[in-house]
Amino acid sequence: MSEMFSSLPFGLAFVGLFLGAMLRANTTYWIGRGIVRGAEHSRFKHFLEGPIYERAQRFMERWGIFAVPLSFLTVGIQTAVNASAGMGRMSLKRYLPAVIVGCLMWALIYSTVGMAVIFAWLDLGWQWVVAGAIVVGIVTMAWIKYRRQDG
Repeated sequence: MSEMFSSLPFGLAFVGLFLGAMLRANTTYWIGRGIVRGAEHSRFKHFLEGPIYERAQRFMERWGIFAVPLSFLTVGIQTAVNASAGMGRMSLKRYLPAVIVGCLMWALIYSTVGMAVIFAWLDLGWQWVVAGAIVVGIVTMAWIKYRRQDG
């Protein structure tokens, strides 16, 4: 798949990534809107109280409407922010412009620098991909531990 994607002209790659991001983000938003009431009264309530959604809610409280496009520049809370926007019943007149900006930024990053880095990394061979993933995991765990001690 990476060979097919990397062979596309920039415009097609950008549009494909943008449409994919819009589809995923808006689906997540509508799922959030649709399940929040049912989940409150089910065994899945813990998902609404879990650390990822709590982090997404704090992020949204801090950044307001800007949380949606800013989440596209993060790793790990993008889906939770879009679901939180749906669960919080953010109006479509606020959500749609914000998600369009976020998807445009995400598509630009991944159709230029982001995908070039990923393709270069994959060309190194599987052992380097695994080593890099391990390093990213260790750095992430160290950062989480540091943040917990700080907060």
